[in-house]
Amino acid sequence: MTTDDFRRNRDNFCYRHPDRQSFVLCQRCLRTICPECQTQGAVGVVCPECLREQQQAQSPAERKAERRWSRPRAVTVNDGRPIVTYTIIGITAFAYLLGLIPGVGDAVKQALLFWAPLLYPNLSGSFEPWRLLTGALVHSSFWHIGLNMLALWMIGRSLEPLLGRWRFITLYALSTLGGSVAVTLLSFGTPVVGASGAIFGLFGALLIIGRHLGANIAGIAIVLGINLVIGFIPGFNVSWQAHIGGLVVGLLVAFIFTRTRAARQRTLQIWLLVAVGAGLIALLFVPVFAPDLVLG
Repeated sequence: MTTDDFRRNRDNFCYRHPDRQSFVLCQRCLRTICPECQTQGAVGVVCPECLREQQQAQSPAERKAERRWSRPRAVTVNDGRPIVTYTIIGITAFAYLLGLIPGVGDAVKQALLFWAPLLYPNLSGSFEPWRLLTGALVHSSFWHIGLNMLALWMIGRSLEPLLGRWRFITLYALSTLGGSVAVTLLSFGTPVVGASGAIFGLFGALLIIGRHLGANIAGIAIVLGINLVIGFIPGFNVSWQAHIGGLVVGLLVAFIFTRTRAARQRTLQIWLLVAVGAGLIALLFVPVFAPDLVLG
């Protein structure tokens, strides 16, 4: 369901396929293009018309050199398959299956789960920062991974084509990091597993981007609210801290995406995303300089 404002705003749809919603712009003409119309260039993507003009502008010597050295030409994206989404699901499922192998599974889980003290050598004797991200690969049960990957599949199919693959990867990684940082600050001694922080980040991004495009986001907001409430119900054994952290970061990253859509703002967008990551890392120093706030 979409609003009338959304349907009337043609900037929200591919200029060659008016029925296809997209969030990606041609880097040259800044028109909205769907995955089928995107051609990956050296920097960003271009539409079919701009690609044709670029090829026509080549001199005979440039075309000859290109053939001689067999340089790869820009590759056209022929479909809108969410490759990154499928890849994350595959890697997470593989990690879960490894965890089921007798004699190996427990070691895999222990090496990947997130436990905040392992970020601080003075507390645990170890420094294992990869756990900030790898905790999203470990799940406690079939239902745990099943529900998380189902949510990723449902959201990723819509969100990844809108954002583009690299933005989607960035969103997922920063949301995962945000969930781990929140657990560090709010539940320091609790071991945590699961991709819920990242999933809540995707939910938050879908809210912001849907609102920006003029879509009806009431259904998304209701589902998100229900899942947030479940995290506070005793007995569910859910890390509400990771949910909150992932959600906040997802909202922030999506806000950056919506405010820096133009090609000329690409550098600004990158630096803002770097700032978000740096800010999250900086929060990890709170237990070092203000341990009473975290360790109680």
